[in-house]
Order: sequence, then C-alpha cells, then structure tokens
Amino acid sequence: MIRFGAAWLVLVLSLSALPSKAEENVARPPEEAMAQRASPYAIAEYRRLLKEYQDVHGAFEQEASAYWSAISEKRRGRNAKRREHQPITLDDYVLMQPPVYTGPKRPVNPEPEAQPERPPRPYKAIPTVGDLLQAANEHFQWMPQKPASEVEFKRAYARYALAAGLTREQAVRVYSFETGGTGNYDVQAGIEHGGRRAISTAIGYNQLLTTNSIELLAEQGQELVRDLTQRAAALSGPQRQIMDRKVAVLKKMVAYARSVPDEWAAHEKLADTPQGWALHAMVLDIDVGPMLQTHKLLTSVIFARTKGYPRPLSAAELEMMNLTGDGTGLDMVTMPQAMREQVPTSNFFQRSGYERNPVAIRHNTVSKLLAITDSRMDSNSNQPGAKELASAF
Repeated sequence: MIRFGAAWLVLVLSLSALPSKAEENVARPPEEAMAQRASPYAIAEYRRLLKEYQDVHGAFEQEASAYWSAISEKRRGRNAKRREHQPITLDDYVLMQPPVYTGPKRPVNPEPEAQPERPPRPYKAIPTVGDLLQAANEHFQWMPQKPASEVEFKRAYARYALAAGLTREQAVRVYSFETGGTGNYDVQAGIEHGGRRAISTAIGYNQLLTTNSIELLAEQGQELVRDLTQRAAALSGPQRQIMDRKVAVLKKMVAYARSVPDEWAAHEKLADTPQGWALHAMVLDIDVGPMLQTHKLLTSVIFARTKGYPRPLSAAELEMMNLTGDGTGLDMVTMPQAMREQVPTSNFFQRSGYERNPVAIRHNTVSKLLAITDSRMDSNSNQPGAKELASAF
C-alpha cells in the first residue's frame, strides 16, 4: 500500500504541474515561439558538421566493406582448398586488422521535429526455464525428471562423458569457461552471477541453445533412445514405468525434431516455437540432460577426427569449436602456432558478429584468443562448481 500511495503521490504532483486547458489555449509570445526553433547559425553549423561526418564516415565504410569482402573471399578460398585437400598457408588469410573508425561522430540535428519518428522496436521475450517446463507439459504431457541434488547431475554427466570419450579436462574446463565455474545444471545465460534477465536460451554446463538441443535430438536422437531403452531394461517397478514413459516421450520429441530438414536454419525456426521450447526442456532431465551436454562437445571431437586432425583437442580448442561452430573452429585449431600468432581473429567472423564481440576485438589474433580462453579456464577451474564437477569424474 505504501508503494501504491507513493505512485499516486508522484502522479498527482506531476499532474498539478501541467498547464490547464485554459493556459494551453493562451497564445505564446512570438519571442517564446522563436526560442523553440533552432537559429539559422545552428542549422548551418549542423549541415556543415553533417557533411564532414558523411565524407569521413563514407570513406571509412568503403574501406571497411572492402576489408570484410576480402575476409569472405579468403574464407571461400580456404574452404575450396580443404575440399581439394590442399595445404592452407598465410596467404589464405587477411593478415591486416579491421579498419577502425576514428572520425567525428554524427552531429545531433538541432531540429528534432524534422527527423522522422521511429517506432520502438517490439521487445521479444526470451523463454526461461519456467516457459520450457510449461511447454513440455502442454505439448508432450511430460516434465523432465529433476536431480535430487546438483552433484547427482554432475555425476551423471561425468559418467556419460567419460564413457563417450570426453576427457575430464575437456569437460571441466569448458564448464568453467561457459558458466564461470559456478553454474548449475539449469543455469541460463544472463540469469547467473546476479543477473536477472535471460539474454539467450543457453542452458546448462555447456550452455546449449534451443537450436542446439533440437539439432542434437534430430541427429543423435536414435542413439539417445537406444541408450535410454537399455537403461530401462535393467529397471523394474515404478522406476521402470518412469523410464518407459521417458523413452516414449523422447521418441516423440526425436520424431518432431526430424520433421524438418536437418539444417541449422530449419532447427532455428523450430526453436522459436513452444514445441521447440518443449524439446529444449530435455536438457534439464537427469537422464537425457547429461547426454545432450556430452554430445554438444562430442560432435566437435568427432568432427575434428573425421577431418583428419590426429591429436586430442585441448579444452580451449574444443571451446573455440563450441563457440564458433565446428567448421570455423577447426580452421583455428588446425593452424600451426606460428600462424596463430599472425592471423587476426576477424578472419573467423562476419562483420556484425565481430563488431559486437569485445573479446575477439581485444584479443585480436588466434593465439591471443586461445590464450585468454585458457586463462579464464585456469581461474574459473578453482571455483566451487568446477571443483565439484572435477571430483565427479
């Protein structure tokens, strides 16, 4: 009631400060009306500054467009050479850093009424864990089975990850980087370390997006169903009934994930629906969640192996593939150290993504980006959650 009263007090005070209808209808003196307009000098100065800005910024845009076109062209060339099993050299990369705009800022128009009013961009809410659970219940009449404790989920993840071929170092260090070394199995990007609003649908130890979960269910779903069916066969009584029900739901979800083409764009479109949210809820289940978390990393390990990369991936190298995608990540991973120290990180981004990534800008070569990733893994591995995960292996 106090907050409600205060709100009303603010409203009353603000209303009392407004002019009455009678006051509004009184004609303003000409000099007051003139004061609302920009002076001819201000308008002329604005136009001069705008012309200067447009000239400088236009020249920068030409330079930047040429640079990012060269990045794309070099990337296409590398992909073609890899298809032909030809060696990649320094000549296959742009070795200059991206141009940086250092010119004047766009001036402010002294006559704002002359500028067209832009409608506000509609806010699109990001589904949170509660939305995923509700969608799973509504569309599949099922709720993921929660672990009895956080350590139970970590132990389940460790068992499955080791059996699948991930190492303790890979799993723990990637977890440390992705969650800061403190994240729970249901931690969502943005809602951790004091954050209150989700910034994406990324959830869990390896921060799977909804699209990741759908893609994994589509591509690895049969293996997950087979594994869960084998577990069910070893159970009896109520536990067997729970697992049988889970297998049935998982089969339906896999079929739904495979109802669209096996392409990222199609999975991304499906991820933006309540049914897609329901599929993403599987990452919260004590049995299926550790499998999805494992396969998110394991697919990158297998990809590198099938492309002829002989040695095990370091955790930082695996994280590069986890962050940028397998093809782009492998481009960095297979690069000799001498090349890593010379090749700018911009070679592995689109312009818009690079300009929104302060880490890639600040650590602007492959060697620096891998080094800062390793450094953060080192420090975050000392956090309680990372130590707990390490002890689960």
